[in-house]
Amino acid sequence: MAAIDTIVIGAGSRGNAYGGYALEFPQELNVVGIAEPDPIRRDLFVSRHQIAPEMIFHDWQSLLASGRAMTSSIINCTMDRFHFESTMRMLDMGYDVLLEKPMTPVPEENVRLVQKAEETGRLLQICHVLRYTPFWQALRKVVHSGALGRVVSVTHRENLAYYHMAHSFVRGNWRSQATSGPMILCKCCHDFDILLWILQKPVVHLSSFGSMIHFRPENAPEGATQRCTDGCPAADSCKYEATRIYARAGSGWPQNAVTYIPTPEARLEQLKTDWYGRCVYHCDNDVVDHQTVNMEMEDGATVTLVMNGQGDEECRTMRWDGTKATLYGKFSSRGDELRLHHHLTGEVEEVPVIARDSSGHGGGDYGIVSSFVKALKGDADESITTARESLESHLLAFAAEESRLTKTVIDMEAFRRGLESRAQS
Repeated sequence: MAAIDTIVIGAGSRGNAYGGYALEFPQELNVVGIAEPDPIRRDLFVSRHQIAPEMIFHDWQSLLASGRAMTSSIINCTMDRFHFESTMRMLDMGYDVLLEKPMTPVPEENVRLVQKAEETGRLLQICHVLRYTPFWQALRKVVHSGALGRVVSVTHRENLAYYHMAHSFVRGNWRSQATSGPMILCKCCHDFDILLWILQKPVVHLSSFGSMIHFRPENAPEGATQRCTDGCPAADSCKYEATRIYARAGSGWPQNAVTYIPTPEARLEQLKTDWYGRCVYHCDNDVVDHQTVNMEMEDGATVTLVMNGQGDEECRTMRWDGTKATLYGKFSSRGDELRLHHHLTGEVEEVPVIARDSSGHGGGDYGIVSSFVKALKGDADESITTARESLESHLLAFAAEESRLTKTVIDMEAFRRGLESRAQS
């Protein structure tokens, strides 16, 4: 079967990550169009994929202006607040859509997106990339094998490295609920999804606590300037000092978020005026920097999800306790670890995890695109994250935020009914 033609909306890190699949596997996927407002990012993407002039657009609105589908599929990597309007129009026009998570930061819009996909009969698949990594596939296999016995308790930690926290959720695109959404949604809908995918049970009750405890003006070092480029006296002792993080050569993240011009000089100049040059204690951020979510599952098991923005290492760590064994895991770019501790014998078993590919998120970036391509060819895999299935992980994130703000325990069945009712009104 011929390669699937697709258009990528957004030539940032996500668009390039998913578009990279077409360069690696041209027999499977062919990127024939791009919509991107930044001219440097757009030109680089056009050059990589050899896109024809008539398929180059400045934004998603101009791409969709014709009112007709130019290909059968779109990879939608717009910013979160554009997901709803753009995807609704794409589905109406007949596109199958691979949509970057979260679906949308507005609770009711998630329900409407699911309904629109089902009404139009189009595929709407959400980029929950963790399902497609060798690590999470291996962990799920252990749990489903029965080796743990009955799962009683799960502790799952999303350990966000301090520089990632500052980059994305203090200085960057996801710093404000008004322009993005709750951090527990934007960062951890992956985590809710992977827990539900493995446990295969619904959550019945949920509670959550968290706050923005550190990134506040009162915590700034004495004499700290508004920008790191203003001669801040705390530069040498501050782990968030921007010129040290960003003013470097190369095409990698996070320095390419400042500018794709790969020189220290260009990035230093950009830091004088853009978001990423600001002192982390003097930004306009309002999302939490730590949060804990407690969940009671339908079968009585309890699950704790911890999001921590002060990690020394970017990784996820977890402990699964069952009636027969305990499973410890670490999912990290420095190496994956899975160990099964058998209660009866005391034996410690190293669980093998196959090598990940070269794509991001532990191999998940290419995995999700491969799954999308297979689904378009009529060969959907068991890991596919349809909009209907993804909706549940998003609901948990919204419920967690409501619990955090109201200091209440959320009855998930009532929460679901209420949201569906509001979506209809």
